[in-house]
Amino acid sequence: MAKSKIISAIDIGSSKITALIAQYREEESEKLHVVGASSSVSKGVRKGQIVNIEEAVSAIEEAVESAERMAGYNIPQAWVSVGGPHIGSHNSHGVVAVSQPHGEINPEDVRRVLEAARAVSLPTSSEIIHVLPRQYTVDSQEGVKDPVGMTGVRLEVDTHIVIGSSPVIKNLTKCVSEVGCDVAGLVFSGLSASEAVLSDTEKELGVVLVDIGGGTMSVAIFVEGALSYSAVLQVGAINVTKDLAAGLRVSLESAEKIKIHLGTVKTKEDEIDVSSLRLPEDVKTLSNKTLSEGIIRPRLNEMFQMIAGEIKKSGLAGLTPSGLVLCGGGALTVGITESAKRTLAMPVRIGKPTGISGLIDDIDNPAFAASVGLLKYARNRFEDQSISHSSKGISFPSLDKLPVKNVFGKITQWVKTLLP
Repeated sequence: MAKSKIISAIDIGSSKITALIAQYREEESEKLHVVGASSSVSKGVRKGQIVNIEEAVSAIEEAVESAERMAGYNIPQAWVSVGGPHIGSHNSHGVVAVSQPHGEINPEDVRRVLEAARAVSLPTSSEIIHVLPRQYTVDSQEGVKDPVGMTGVRLEVDTHIVIGSSPVIKNLTKCVSEVGCDVAGLVFSGLSASEAVLSDTEKELGVVLVDIGGGTMSVAIFVEGALSYSAVLQVGAINVTKDLAAGLRVSLESAEKIKIHLGTVKTKEDEIDVSSLRLPEDVKTLSNKTLSEGIIRPRLNEMFQMIAGEIKKSGLAGLTPSGLVLCGGGALTVGITESAKRTLAMPVRIGKPTGISGLIDDIDNPAFAASVGLLKYARNRFEDQSISHSSKGISFPSLDKLPVKNVFGKITQWVKTLLP
């Protein structure tokens, strides 16, 4: 029986910090078994960026230690999500000559063409987080997903490059390191969320994913199975909470409780009983129509207008028939699907994490899409590495390049000297 691997993920958000630990065994069909899961209230983080290292380290440590106690494992390294308004993206093109003309394309050729696509001018103090291939072109054949093993002379690739601010990323990795945990890799939050909630069919047809966090919204647009546009908007679920606090004249904490309670109310009556929340403002009843239509809906409409602007900016409008998939804690806001359908005129659904087992009661929720997606992204990287180390991924030099004749000639001469 093969020994299971341990994968860890830390999702550092504006409202919560989540640490997950999962077991991964290649032989099993259910490859991710969550054995540790914990969340802590986010501190020292604003709009996805570290603003107070000491507070952030304390919050990360709380989540990590709780997950470690639950799992019975220490986390030596973890995959970490990265988001915030510093995230940018653009598409790039790379071209190389195949190392063995009219021969098979090998993994080294693919590595070289991706390196060629990386050669782009970056803004000052920025660095590349992802270079994601969209499609390859072998000679004149476009739309190739995996060129390894194909025959050609010229190899091209269209890539999607996600970039981030170097100082922001260094502060993020420093906070994780302070907890005593190495960073195995950084993953854009929109990409990691897509791993948890999107199906291959949706990605192939074209889909817009929006991960609505506390302080930001990550937008990821997939076309023909590949990430083609990424962006982060500086608005999130906290803006709805602030509107409720201002409209009802209550504290942010009370407004957050009211917002969450609204999402659980099934009755269509106008008067909503909130006495069970025991708010310090001593509010007993509220008008459902005032809350939903007067305060929440205008803010949601504004948020989806911003998303519509990003879709238009991407140039991919009309290429996403699968519609919009919402995830993140903000996806639980009352009336959000109706607002999205009305504003964007496309199909809308709420995405929940799939493909995991174990301790999933607390994380079977759109709010944990990015953290579960980190685990699935890491698992896929393990699978890719195991394939590349197999015989399929190893390239051997062709026999005509080896000095075979000289070797056999010398052996023949040596044998002749032994003969009488």
